[in-house]
Amino acid sequence: MTNADHGGRPAEALGATAVGGARVRLRVARLGLWLIAALLAARQVAVVLATPRGERLTDLETWLGPNGVLHVNGSLYDSTRFTGTPFSGLVLKPLTRSAEQALGWGWTFGTLLLVVALGLIAARALPQPVSRRTALLAAPVAVSLLMLSLPVRNTLWLGQTSIIPVLLVLLGCFVAHGQRASGLLIGVAAALQPTLLLFTPLLWFTGRRRAALSTGVTFAACTGLAWAAMPHDSYRYWVHHMAGVGLGGPADDLANQSLHGALLRLGLSGPLEVALFLSLGAAVAVLALRRAVRCFRDGQLLLAVAITGCAAIVVSPTAWQHQLLWILLAVVGRAGRRASDRYVWPVAVVLVMTLPTRMLLPDMQSLDPLRTNLVLVAALAAATAVPFLSRTSPYYRQPIPTEYAPAAPARFRRVPLAPFLRRVLARPNLLLELLLIRVTYAAYSQVRLAATGGSNSAGRAEAEEHGMQVYGLERALHIDIEHWVNHTVVRIDWLRNFFDFYYTSFHFAVPLTVLAILYWRRPAEYRWARSALGFATLLALVGFWLYPLAPPRLMPTLGFIDTVHGVQDFSQPDYGTLTALTNQYAAMPSLHFGWSLWCGVVIAVLAPRWWLKALGLLHPLCTASAIVATANHWVLDAAGGAVVVGAGFALTYVLSGPRPATAAATERERPQTRSSSRSTSSL
Repeated sequence: MTNADHGGRPAEALGATAVGGARVRLRVARLGLWLIAALLAARQVAVVLATPRGERLTDLETWLGPNGVLHVNGSLYDSTRFTGTPFSGLVLKPLTRSAEQALGWGWTFGTLLLVVALGLIAARALPQPVSRRTALLAAPVAVSLLMLSLPVRNTLWLGQTSIIPVLLVLLGCFVAHGQRASGLLIGVAAALQPTLLLFTPLLWFTGRRRAALSTGVTFAACTGLAWAAMPHDSYRYWVHHMAGVGLGGPADDLANQSLHGALLRLGLSGPLEVALFLSLGAAVAVLALRRAVRCFRDGQLLLAVAITGCAAIVVSPTAWQHQLLWILLAVVGRAGRRASDRYVWPVAVVLVMTLPTRMLLPDMQSLDPLRTNLVLVAALAAATAVPFLSRTSPYYRQPIPTEYAPAAPARFRRVPLAPFLRRVLARPNLLLELLLIRVTYAAYSQVRLAATGGSNSAGRAEAEEHGMQVYGLERALHIDIEHWVNHTVVRIDWLRNFFDFYYTSFHFAVPLTVLAILYWRRPAEYRWARSALGFATLLALVGFWLYPLAPPRLMPTLGFIDTVHGVQDFSQPDYGTLTALTNQYAAMPSLHFGWSLWCGVVIAVLAPRWWLKALGLLHPLCTASAIVATANHWVLDAAGGAVVVGAGFALTYVLSGPRPATAAATERERPQTRSSSRSTSSL
C-alpha cells in the first residue's frame, strides 16, 4: 500500500510512464531539429541556385571560367584569383572537371554532404560522458549551427573547398583507425592549408608520435610532389608570395581575419610588422598548444582540436572568412562556474559566427579596431584566454545554481503559462546581456527598415494615405491638436529648443539609465522590466509592418513644421539623408512615448520615494508633449504606444507570473496564514 498512489497505480508504473514520456519527447525534439537542419540546408541551396550564374560560385569559376585553372596552360596563379596551395591545384584540378557539367547542383550538394559529415563527427566527438538528451540532440544542433554559420554560407556561395581540410582533420582525430592513417589524413589537410601543421606538435606532445611523424611525412611528400610537377607554381607560392600572402586580394582586407591582416589594418608595415607578426604568432602558437595539450589529457579532444585550429587562424598570413570554422567548434568548451555564466561563451561564439559584425557592435569610430577584427578576437580568445573548465573541476557538470524567487499564486488559475520562466533573483551576466541587447536592437532596426520594403520611397504613398486616415479620425474625435501645438511652440524659441532637445536626447538615455540602475540595484526586477520592454518593442514592430504611417512632419499638404530635422525636400523620395537611414514611417505605435511610459511605470512601481515616482511619471508627459510639438507623431500614435506597453507588461505577467517582490511578499504571508489556520482548528 505504501508504494501505491491515490489512484491505486504502483509507483514503479508511474516512473516507467514518466521515462517513456521523456523518451518520446526527446525523439520528437530530435526529429524537429533534423527538420530545421533540412530546412536550413534547403534554404542555402535555394539562395545559391536562385542567384544569377555570374554572381554565384565565383571562386569555383576560378577553376571552370574562361580564364580558370582548367583552361589555363601556364601557371595556376595566372588564373583569376586562385589562392590555394600548388598541391590543392594538383589534386583538385582533375576533380573539378566533373563539376563543369553541373556547376551549381553537383558542387553545392557535395558541399552540403561535407557539412553534414562534419556535424556528425563533431557531435560524436563530444567529451564523455554525455547525457542521453545531449547524445540524441547534438548531431542535428551541430548541423544546424554549421548551416547558419558565415563560413559555410560563404563556402556555398563562393564554391570554395575550405571545409575539406577541417573535415580531414576531424576524420584523422576521431574516425581513422591507427596513428598512421590519422597522420596521413591530417598531413593531406596541412598540404591543402599549411598552418594546420600546428597539429603536428599537438600529436607529438600528446603521445601520438607516429601520427605526428606520419603528418610531417605526408605533408612533405604532398608538397614535394607538387613541387616536382609544378616547380614554377611552387616557387611562386612558397617563396614569392610567402605561403599565399597577397593571393586573392590585399592582405589588409577586412575579410582577412588573421593577425597579419589586423596589424596591417592598424597601420603597421614593413620589417617591423613582419617581426611583430612572427613574434606574436609564435607566442600565440605556444600558448594555444599548451592549452590544447591540457585539454587532450583531460579527455576533451574536440576542444583541443578547436583550440589548435583557432591558433592556425591567428598565425596564418591570410585567413579568409570561409576558413574560420575552427572557431565554431570551440563552442564545446565550458567556461564559468555559475550556471548563469555558462551560456556566455557558446552564445558569443554562435553570434560571432552567424551574424555580421555590424550587428554585434555599434557603428562608432572608437570601436572600429574591435569591430573590424572581431572574428580574430574570438579566435584569439579561444586559443589563449577563455578559462575552459577541466572535467575534474566540480563545476564542470554541476555549476553554482541560479537563485529563483519562490513561486506565488497568480490571480488567474492558468497563470503563468510558461512556468519554466521562473523569476531569477541574481543579475544576469553583463557581457551576455549587453551582447543580446545589441543584437536585438540591430535586428529591430533591420525589421523596422524592411517594413517599408527596404526604403522610405517604397512605402511613401501608403504611409501618407494612412496619415490622412489617422488625421481624419482625430478630427472626428476632436483631438487633432498637433497643428496648433506645433505652430504655437515654433513661435516660442526657448520652448521649441527645449522640446527639440528632449525629443533627441531622452529617448535612449532614460530607458538605458533605468535598465542600468535596475541591473545594479534590483536584479530580479530588472528581468521583469526588461521582458516587458522587449515584448512591447516586438509588438510595435508588428504595428510598423502592418500599418506604415507618415508622421505629421512628412505630410506635405498639412503645413506642419519639422522643428528637429529642418525643412524637408519633398521632391526627394527619401526626404533627405536622415530619412534614408531608418524607417520614417514607423510612427504607429510611437515607441518614443511607449518607452517613456515604460520608464514611468517602472519608476512609479519601484522607486522608494514619492518624488521619484512623480518624476518618473513626468517623463512620459514631457515626451508626449515633445513628439506632438515637434510634429514627429500624432496623438493617436502615443495611444498606440501606451497599448503596446500595457500589452508588454500583460504578456510578462501571463507567461511568468507575478513580480519577484509579489512572490516574496506572498511567501512571507504563508506562515501567518498557516498559524492562523492551526489556531482556528484548535478552537
